[in-house]
Amino acid sequence: MKTWKAVIPAALAIVTLACGYSSKTSAPVAGTMPAITQLNPTSANAGGPPFMLTVNGTNFNSTAVVNWNGSAQTTGTTYVGPGQLTLAVPAAMIATSGTIQVMVTNPATQGTGMYGSGGTLAETSSAVIFTIN
Repeated sequence: MKTWKAVIPAALAIVTLACGYSSKTSAPVAGTMPAITQLNPTSANAGGPPFMLTVNGTNFNSTAVVNWNGSAQTTGTTYVGPGQLTLAVPAAMIATSGTIQVMVTNPATQGTGMYGSGGTLAETSSAVIFTIN
């Protein structure tokens, strides 16, 4: 009887491994690519007051973030809808003249399916230029 107590668990372990059961992970798939069609306003004066930048486009996720010159503006971005985001731009961000690259990123999502499948990669739009005069 003691022999069977040792043999049965070992046999189950071998069968389980032979069936290929293991912790599997699935590579995330491409996410939805956002696109910017228009900024409003398109420029501001250096040293000017804070303002609200409206970013119009397509495919913005509810977690989308506006990037200001490569820096994600997670606290200032507001999702309005799948075609619009707003960004609260403080005066410090327009203190000096120059050109700013504005982009939108749809962040990556974690997989929730079997073995963690169903996740998506982060996707970032092409840059649109904002001018500080």
